Amino acid sequence: MRIDVYTPLLLSLLLAFVSPQVGLRLAPAPAARALTAAAVLAAGATTWALVLLTVTLVDEAPPVVADAREDGRVLPDPVPEVVALAALAVLAVAACRVLRAVRAERATRRTLRRLCEGHPDGTELVVAASPTAQAFAVPGTPGRILVTSAMLAALRPAERRVLLAHERAHLAHRHSLLVHAVTLAAAANPLLVPVRTTVAYLVERWADEQAATAVGDRRTTAQALARAALVAHRPGCALHFSDRAVTRRVAALQTATPPHLRPIAAAVLALGVLPALGAADATGDLLQLLGSALT
Repeated sequence: MRIDVYTPLLLSLLLAFVSPQVGLRLAPAPAARALTAAAVLAAGATTWALVLLTVTLVDEAPPVVADAREDGRVLPDPVPEVVALAALAVLAVAACRVLRAVRAERATRRTLRRLCEGHPDGTELVVAASPTAQAFAVPGTPGRILVTSAMLAALRPAERRVLLAHERAHLAHRHSLLVHAVTLAAAANPLLVPVRTTVAYLVERWADEQAATAVGDRRTTAQALARAALVAHRPGCALHFSDRAVTRRVAALQTATPPHLRPIAAAVLALGVLPALGAADATGDLLQLLGSALT
């Protein structure tokens, strides 16, 4: 346990380090799926490793120590007490971060759904009168596309088709679930924040490629992205833009789509599975230590 319990943290660092390169070298769809799955597994393994470290504090409880002394047993000390206390503190902070992330997601969804209220159930497109250019895919049954009048006014007819195809791709492929899952993983394990950033970018690239296929014109798609970025007044408004992200996305549409390299996707998934295996080994080691102390 002295080594295995720390492997989820080390492998989380490695996953965070390689995630930007995975986003560049692998097609958006498999890259987003593989990174999200790996991040969720790594976050779960890290959380369990913290629990294991915290559990070692049990042998420091006065009743446990007294019973052990009466029986003449020596309690195992798999990790220093200061490490266990630090793990407890980190675990508490992680729980608060996850709770805040869940509340933020629920609040955002409530706000978007409230803006769509009053329209018939079969309405896909909801136009909101606003001077700010924005566009959102609103998950639900059915999902809806919320666009402001300023956004529609800024785009040409062909570019509007790109916009709608982009948001339809978000709904069809349930991108919100991927983003929410990796957001929770990064909340539980802040080492995974770079992975969250990469996945957020990849789902936008994924929708860009779907839009380009739907309209049959990559150049028009790139123009629509660039125009939407110009009329947006703050980062994240239109199609989830920021200056740096939109530049990369427009440039990506002017080149061929990266290949679907299964070995890379498998390697990414392995970076999620290995931390889980390390946490499982640490669990077995701790149970063995406790069992030997009690016999």
